[in-house]
Amino acid sequence: MMETDAVKLFKCLADKSRLQILKSLIQEDMYVERLAERLGLTPATISFHLKKLEDVKAVTSYKEQYYTMYSIRQEVFMANILDIIKEESDEIQEQKQREEAYRRKVISAFFEYGRLKSIPAQRKKERICLEEIAGQFEPGRIYEEKEINELIARFHEDFCTIRRDMISEGIMARKGNTYWKK
Repeated sequence: MMETDAVKLFKCLADKSRLQILKSLIQEDMYVERLAERLGLTPATISFHLKKLEDVKAVTSYKEQYYTMYSIRQEVFMANILDIIKEESDEIQEQKQREEAYRRKVISAFFEYGRLKSIPAQRKKERICLEEIAGQFEPGRIYEEKEINELIARFHEDFCTIRRDMISEGIMARKGNTYWKK
């Protein structure tokens, strides 16, 4: 089920009368007047709700003699909610653009002339700054502690804090006095 279809279905189901109609239709197919009598609503109200349910493909109709019968489309409700959530969002590109704009904003606020002005207090902003600094390291290359300190010192004088935070954030790894970018 596509994300937009799921949203429409969930909005449609957020009505008690529609849920009551579906509960009745799960037992057996019915026509408007019978549903109205059963639920204590007017036929016009039932028709209105059935139209909404048909629009989201939750029910279907067919002719039987001179009645229009309605039945529930059970396959619509067999969709796993986790599958719907796992499906890639229609807005994935917009989300990535917003994330990148935020990243640029943070870098612009905390870096001046290629140096880190101050270590951000907010963890997510600090992570962005640490990733920016880590961009100077070659993946897979082993660095000695002195070499790491010199590289980080180009960005900020508190290289010990930055080095430690890079390790705790999982950006860098350490074994003894050697470091590498993950």
